[in-house]
Amino acid sequence: MQWAEWRFGGRDVADAAAAVAVALLIRYAIADPPGPSSYWPAWSAWPTAAVVSLPIAFRRRRPWAMLALACATATATTVIGSVGAGAIWLTFAPTVLVLYLVAATASIAWSAAGLAACLSAAAAAVLTFYAQVLPGFAPAATPSEVPPAWPVEIGMITVLLTLAWTVGVVVRWKRETTARLVRHLADSAVTDERRRIARELHDVIGHSMSLIAVKASVANHVADARPQEVRAALAVIEQTSRSTLTEIHRVLDLLRADGDPRQDPLPAPGMADLPELAAHARSAGVEVEMAVREDPALSPAIAMSVYRIVQQALTNVVTHVGPTRCSVTVDVDGREAVIEVVDDGPRPGRPPRADRGGRSGHGLIGMRERARMYGGTFDAGPRPEGGFRVAARLPYQPNGTHA
Repeated sequence: MQWAEWRFGGRDVADAAAAVAVALLIRYAIADPPGPSSYWPAWSAWPTAAVVSLPIAFRRRRPWAMLALACATATATTVIGSVGAGAIWLTFAPTVLVLYLVAATASIAWSAAGLAACLSAAAAAVLTFYAQVLPGFAPAATPSEVPPAWPVEIGMITVLLTLAWTVGVVVRWKRETTARLVRHLADSAVTDERRRIARELHDVIGHSMSLIAVKASVANHVADARPQEVRAALAVIEQTSRSTLTEIHRVLDLLRADGDPRQDPLPAPGMADLPELAAHARSAGVEVEMAVREDPALSPAIAMSVYRIVQQALTNVVTHVGPTRCSVTVDVDGREAVIEVVDDGPRPGRPPRADRGGRSGHGLIGMRERARMYGGTFDAGPRPEGGFRVAARLPYQPNGTHA
């Protein structure tokens, strides 16, 4: 707030300085015009110049009122003959400066109306001066090289006012365009963040609910014959539910505002958590073989993307295939992270589960988006010899950041 007030005060000082400079210029033009001088006393040039230039100092406070005042005072001084011939256009300089601010802040229609009103008043004042006031002036002591003429005066005023209005309109258009661009970028950032959070929740909940559903189904079928397996299934369900709630709290914590009370941030999952994913899949009946070569310089963001891709691929195996054999290979060599998850498909005599064909859905879309986010590649599809293959490549710089 203090910075904003200081800037506002600085603009006021600049406007006051501009008003003084224009007043001195107008006073000089009144005292020594190109054509015949006014019959008013010489001392009147000072108050005339001050009154005509005053609207410049207050144009930011009341732009429309100052525009009306500047145009009215310039018109009045011209009609009453307090300015000399050939210097009338200079008395409209304050109107030019105020009109620029009006055009830069008001709508085009309203500022155009202000321009038209100022042009009409100026033209009428100049014509009145040359027709009725100028004949009463004493001839100039030294003839001017450019004799004063009303077309020159009106032309100068028209050019200056039109130029000021045009520049003001362009400045306003650029400001509005910039503001729209900033809003668009902000909306895009919000949309990207929502998509990222939705992807995180999909991966977390999809993986955990698949394991819970499988274990609940096992417990339901063997409840009477093998009670000990029911207890083991319930233990897996309990552990999975707790870890899922922890991850959901971590993801939803991103939605809190800066002023909301929050707990210490939970660590994001990464490469060290991959064995736990394999253990969860094994508890659902999938024989997982995992080979991981890790780069210590890998950034947490890329490590979490590797974790999520492996998590979603194993979730698809548990959900769409059931008990089978699956191999997971993660190779991080300092330049890129290569992930491959391959399953053998349903075991002989066991029909594939629903939605097996292609495994289309948000899971593959999320994995593909993660790969593209880092400029990598993603491929998924059935294998000719049976089963399904998921492969992704995430390039990154040697310092651990994505490429």
